[in-house]
Amino acid sequence: MEAQKTIKSSVSIKGVGLHTGQAVTITFKPAEADTGIRFCRVDLPGRPVVVANPETILDISKNPRRTSIGVNSVEIHTIEHLMAALAGLQIDNIVIDINGLEVPGLDGSAAPFVEALLSAGISDLLEGRKYFQVKEPIWCEEGDASIAILPSNDFTISYTLSYEHSILKSQYFTFTMNGRSFIDEVAPGRTFCLQKEVDALRAQGLGKGANYENTIVIDEDGGVIENELRCQDECARHKILDLIGDLYLLGMPLKGHIIAVKSGHPLNIKLLRRIAHQYERSLAGAIQGLGVLPGRTELDAAQIQQILPHRYPFLFVDRVIEMEEDKRAVGIKNVTINDYFFQGHFPGQPVMPGVLIIEAMAQLAGILLLNKPENKGKLAFFMSLEKAKFRKSILPGDQVVMVAEVVRIRSRTGQVNTKAYVDEKVAAEASLMFSLIDA
Repeated sequence: MEAQKTIKSSVSIKGVGLHTGQAVTITFKPAEADTGIRFCRVDLPGRPVVVANPETILDISKNPRRTSIGVNSVEIHTIEHLMAALAGLQIDNIVIDINGLEVPGLDGSAAPFVEALLSAGISDLLEGRKYFQVKEPIWCEEGDASIAILPSNDFTISYTLSYEHSILKSQYFTFTMNGRSFIDEVAPGRTFCLQKEVDALRAQGLGKGANYENTIVIDEDGGVIENELRCQDECARHKILDLIGDLYLLGMPLKGHIIAVKSGHPLNIKLLRRIAHQYERSLAGAIQGLGVLPGRTELDAAQIQQILPHRYPFLFVDRVIEMEEDKRAVGIKNVTINDYFFQGHFPGQPVMPGVLIIEAMAQLAGILLLNKPENKGKLAFFMSLEKAKFRKSILPGDQVVMVAEVVRIRSRTGQVNTKAYVDEKVAAEASLMFSLIDA
């Protein structure tokens, strides 16, 4: 199995944000396996961390012309070029300290990030690299723009750029990620805009740090103002660069063939969310291999709240995806940096507290015990805990799949064995005893 990767040593890079115009320094630091990509706002109290994943993506309509992530009031903007560099170098785990609101634009491409990361060195970790291979076609469209991903054993992007403009009327580029292909063919592609867009962008408060050196500005006649193209289809290559960076927010590399026409950040993110949904469904299917029977009762959040008395912020089961009465249940808990316990539990290096992992498994067990007509109106009180083991840290961005299996049920008591899985590996397990009493 291909190994996960991180960098060997820390390295810093300075620049100015393309949209904010603010000077900023970012420092790349090595990280352990299964850490993912974590941005740390070192300029804010408590050094809050935002994990790069689909759940932390900010509303594109409120943050146009870029991809941004954030939690509550903690935000990091214009991450797509950096994310693309990480994807192209196959870096899975890294901590990125940033002392401002926006990743520096540098020359408008991913090349300076690639250079800095290569100077730090790239090293293999002991854990295997996880890929998601698309199983069935997914597509999205908005107006005359469209994007689709088809099953494939490689990661390929075929992009068509089509503007009502002489130089941008029909650019097409296709690219397969392998070896140095990203570094040589895609990373140097710079961000661009039309001259007629400049005033409108500035009126929106955008492009404060943009200039003719870090942004390709194309005039009405098809000329490039105070700069030169690095290749004739540089704009199409930059669109592929953005797409690679946006899709790396899935949290793992993809295998699939993407066909895009005039796609930008909004459509890229829409496709990403649909890919993430397919991944969730495939994960649920993989858990069936643990012995879970398909075709049983499913419960959404509203139905769970009809069974359990727990409410936000202490309800830890998002949904039940499989249920076999008196035998077993499978539930999902999506762990996000928004979960309240991360505010004080190892800030800067958030880990889900072990007692709350037990509580989440206990809640699933309670649903299993109480989802019977004869137990309607009863409560399941936690009585005892045996054989509890914690085998893997649960971090923001993880999806926890919990399995509860009945050992015995009597009129007043129930014993249930529980396990929590992350990426099909056991993260925690325990045998739980409950007392069933009238509410």
